[in-house]
Amino acid sequence: MPPQSPLPARHGLTAARVRTPDRDPAQPAPWHTMGEWLRHKLPDYVDVDDMFARECFVNDAGQPIRADDPYAQQQFVWFHRDLRDEPHVPGEIAILHRDERLVVVDKPPFLSTIPRGRHVMQSVVVRLRDSLGLPELAPVHRLDRGTSGVLMLTTQAQWRGAYQGLFERRAVHKTYWALAPVRDDLAFPLEVHNHIRKERGVVRAEVIPAAPVNAQTLVELVDRVGENGVYRLTPATGRTHQLRVHMAGLGIPIINDPLYPDVLDIAIDDFSTPLQLLAGELAFTDPVDGTERRFRSERSFPLA
Repeated sequence: MPPQSPLPARHGLTAARVRTPDRDPAQPAPWHTMGEWLRHKLPDYVDVDDMFARECFVNDAGQPIRADDPYAQQQFVWFHRDLRDEPHVPGEIAILHRDERLVVVDKPPFLSTIPRGRHVMQSVVVRLRDSLGLPELAPVHRLDRGTSGVLMLTTQAQWRGAYQGLFERRAVHKTYWALAPVRDDLAFPLEVHNHIRKERGVVRAEVIPAAPVNAQTLVELVDRVGENGVYRLTPATGRTHQLRVHMAGLGIPIINDPLYPDVLDIAIDDFSTPLQLLAGELAFTDPVDGTERRFRSERSFPLA
């Protein structure tokens, strides 16, 4: 268990940390100074020397670590990452519910759930930690950056395990809606089940034929909006990109999907064509007090 961070949160983000490794005391360390080790440890795009000059690196006591400090084993180094400029994602995060344990929001499209990659400040977690004054706020499940709708977060770390357990046990009833083309040769309702694999670092998931089923979705056509249909999607599993893969596999890809069936070259600051997929409803029995909970998005198609 690492010690408590000596640095306060900044912009809703806790400080990052790295730790010098354990080594055989009989063997000399390959680094003589903390500067040598941090240049080795951190990625090439991190300007370690500039961070030393600004006294960004501190020890457990909050005291600056200097580049020429002797290398020490088993030492935590704390620092705040330098954030790159990010295009502002339009749209408000509507608060659907808030109590001492939960914050439930209606997420707009294009906003990441958690700080990740090129999307740090422009994420639900960072925005809300700052605006609500909840430094421990964290999601108990995730929505794709392009997906809109109901997202549930816990206010403090002490509540996170209980609510995450609901999703792990599949004890949450999740309902999505999607806007997609209509095929007259498809009879609804229908169930799609196959094996989906999503590899880290690969943008799209793929269906693996003949592999054991790990993804299952009930698809129902419930309404029409112009030439397109409104579909209710009820997933029995939660594979990455599952609904998007299943709809594309039926020949009715979700409107404005930039990945399925084809990868589209869309600029990171192009917010003109939101994915027409809505996380519409979450329902479950509260694991803390046993009450029945139901949260529903207030958004409607077409999503803007």
